[in-house]
Amino acid sequence: MENITLSKRELDQMATRERAHLVNSLSGFKSANLIGSTDQNGNHNLSIVSSVIHLGSNPPLLGFIVRPHQVERHSLENILNTGFYTINAVSTDLAVKAHQTSARYPKQTSEFDAVDLTSYTHNDFKAPFVLESPLKMAMKFIERITIESNQTEMIIGEIQFIETIAHALMPDGYLDIEALELVTVSGLDSYHVTSRIQRLSYAKTQHDTYPLTREGEPSSWEAFKNNLSLI
Repeated sequence: MENITLSKRELDQMATRERAHLVNSLSGFKSANLIGSTDQNGNHNLSIVSSVIHLGSNPPLLGFIVRPHQVERHSLENILNTGFYTINAVSTDLAVKAHQTSARYPKQTSEFDAVDLTSYTHNDFKAPFVLESPLKMAMKFIERITIESNQTEMIIGEIQFIETIAHALMPDGYLDIEALELVTVSGLDSYHVTSRIQRLSYAKTQHDTYPLTREGEPSSWEAFKNNLSLI
């Protein structure tokens, strides 16, 4: 198999779109999520992002990246103005519609309507959810961090509540993403489904890692004995 090496100079000389495709592919598979927000006049906005990351569990924080604010960024403006937004995971049946939300619609146009997704509100929460999404998170804006090297911005939010399908939540708290039929993204426009290899035990120096069942239990007698040794 032949390898290829691309220098920094060669990257710099690439066409803008070609370089964007390449560099966006390097970080591997990413989650696909729709950010739901509303402006101060109640107009809804929906935009797809592939940069949502876990920042901590106590408090439960998630972050995502917004590109430089050189043009209108409706989601960012809405979040900063209202303090609330939603994160809605993209399942296989939503991928095409979700991708279409990346088009630059005018601020007065709701992407929910433009791509035929259903917006709904939950109790008094001040941002719209995607009804069709199997995993929805209500977020409160906490912090905005500007990354000085390229002027992108990280938006950090705290989870207020989660809505998902009951059978995907395991007794040990693990959420079975495959049971929700979520997609992943590579690059800018390639969508994928996943296939779990296995769950693995919490790594300890006292014993080797062993496989777990989907529910988080030791998957064999040998694994069960290893688990008992930790009690």
